[in-house]
Amino acid sequence: MKTRILMVLFFLSAISFSAVAAADAGKPKTASASKGNNAASQGASKPQWPQPPRAHPGAPNVVLILLDDVGFGATSVFGGPVDTPALQQLANGGLRYNRFHVNAMCSPTRAALLSGRNSHEMAFGNISELAAGYPGYNSLWPKESASVAEVLKENGYSTAAFGKWHNTPVWEVTAAGPFDRWPTGLGFEYFYGFLGAQTSQWEPTLYRNTLPADPLAARRAGYHLTTDLVDDAVGWVHRHDALASDKPFFLYFATGATHVPHHVPAEWIAKYKGKFDAGWDAIRERSFERQKQLGVIPANAELTPRPKEIPAWDSLNADQKKLVSRQMEVYAGFLSHTDYEVGRLLAAIRADGHTEDTVVFYIPGDNGASAEGGFEGHDAVGIDGKALNISDRLEHIDDLGGEMFLNHYATAWAWALNSPFQWAKEVASHLGGTRDPLIVSWPGHVAQPEVVRTQFTHVNDIAPTIYELASITPPTEVNGVQQTPLEGTSFAYTFNHPDAPGRHKVQYFEMLGSRGIY
Repeated sequence: MKTRILMVLFFLSAISFSAVAAADAGKPKTASASKGNNAASQGASKPQWPQPPRAHPGAPNVVLILLDDVGFGATSVFGGPVDTPALQQLANGGLRYNRFHVNAMCSPTRAALLSGRNSHEMAFGNISELAAGYPGYNSLWPKESASVAEVLKENGYSTAAFGKWHNTPVWEVTAAGPFDRWPTGLGFEYFYGFLGAQTSQWEPTLYRNTLPADPLAARRAGYHLTTDLVDDAVGWVHRHDALASDKPFFLYFATGATHVPHHVPAEWIAKYKGKFDAGWDAIRERSFERQKQLGVIPANAELTPRPKEIPAWDSLNADQKKLVSRQMEVYAGFLSHTDYEVGRLLAAIRADGHTEDTVVFYIPGDNGASAEGGFEGHDAVGIDGKALNISDRLEHIDDLGGEMFLNHYATAWAWALNSPFQWAKEVASHLGGTRDPLIVSWPGHVAQPEVVRTQFTHVNDIAPTIYELASITPPTEVNGVQQTPLEGTSFAYTFNHPDAPGRHKVQYFEMLGSRGIY
C-alpha cells in the first residue's frame, strides 16, 4: 500500500514539475546585462558580473548653483551695489550671459531648471504652497518628465543636492512620505537641505535624505545654514573622490539665501554701514551706469522710471530713511556672505583637482529681487499682531539679521536691485521678475570668455546643455515611462561662438495671471 502511495505521489510530482517547466518555457527570461552563461558544468560556464552604467569618456563634473531672490542688478559682477568677489573670480575666467531668463517665482524656476521643460509642463505653474487641482498647477512632478539628476545617474554620474528644494507637494512633506517626489526619489542619491520656500538661517528645519536632521546641531556656536550646506557639500565631494573617483559627479547647490528671512552674521552687515544712505533712487542710477561700463546692458539703454506707487527717497523722513537703509545693509551683508560661502565651496572643489574636468553653472537668482517686504519692509509685530510704528522698530534696528526677526527690506530696494528693469519677483510680464545673470565656467574649454554672451537663454536650457556636454541623448523612456520632449535648447554652441545667432526662438512666461512672451 505504501509503495502504491509513493508511486502516485511521484507520478503527481512529475506531472507538476513538467507543467511548471512548460509554463516557464513560455515566459521571457530575466533581463541581465551580464554576458556570462550557465552551462552543464562549472568549467564550461562563463562568469561575468553585470556592469553598472558608465559615463561617456570626457563627461565633465557638473556643479549647478542657484541663489534665491537676487535681482539682475544686485551683484557687483552685473553692476550692482553688493560686493561678490567669488562670483567675480568665476566670471573673470568664464562666460557672462546678460539675456538669461528664469520664471518669476521659486518652484517654477527650479522645476524648469532640473527638467529642461517649462514649469507648467512640470505641474509647477506656481509655488508648491499655492498648488491647485488643475493641470499645470498641482505640484505633482510627472513621471513623464524625468529630472536631469535621474538621467545623469542612469548615465554613470554620482548625484547630490544641497539646500533649498521647493518641488515636493506640501502634503507629502511628512515622515510617512510618499518619498518619490523628494530629491532622493527624483534622481539625487544624496540630499541635505530643506523642502519648503524658506527657513531660518540660524535654526533651520533640515532633512538628510528623507529623515529629519538633528535640530540641536544648529545650536552650536557660530552656526549659519549656508556655511553648514557648504561644509556638507565639500564633505560629499571628498567622499565621492575617495570612493568613486572613476565617476563624474553632479552637484546641485541651492541656497536659502537671499530669500527672507535676511539672516546674516553681524560682521557682514557692518561692511555696508552707511553705504545705502543715498537711497534707492541714487543706488539704482549708479548701478545703471556701471552696467553700461561693464557691457552687461547696451550703451544706449534707457533706465525705466520709478513707478508712481514707489515713494521717492527724498519723500521719506529721517527715521524712515534710517530704518530702510539698515534693511538694505542687512541684505547686502547677506548676499556678500553667501558669495563668500559659495566661493569656499568652489575653492574646495578646485583644491580636489577639479578644474578643466568641471563645468560650473552659477545662477544668482531664481527670480527677480523680492518686493514682498512692503513699503517700509518688515521685522517685528506687536503682541496684538499689528505692525509696530517706526519709532518702536528703530529700538531693535541693530538686531535685524538676528534670529529674533523674519526681516525683509522695503519694496523700493527690490526695484533698485532689478536695475534697469521694471517690476520684480512674482511678475512675469516684465524683465524685473524674469531676467537674472548667468555665469558659466569651464576652464580650458571656452574661447573669448571676456565677451558677454547676448543670446536669449532660459532656465529650461540648462538641462539640454548639460546633456550635450555629457554626450547624452535625452532619453525617450525612463524607468519604463515614455518621456515628454525637452522644451529647452542647449546653448553649448555659445561657448566658443559668442556671436552665433540665438537658437531659443520662442518662450512664454506666466505667473499669478501676469503673462509675457518672447
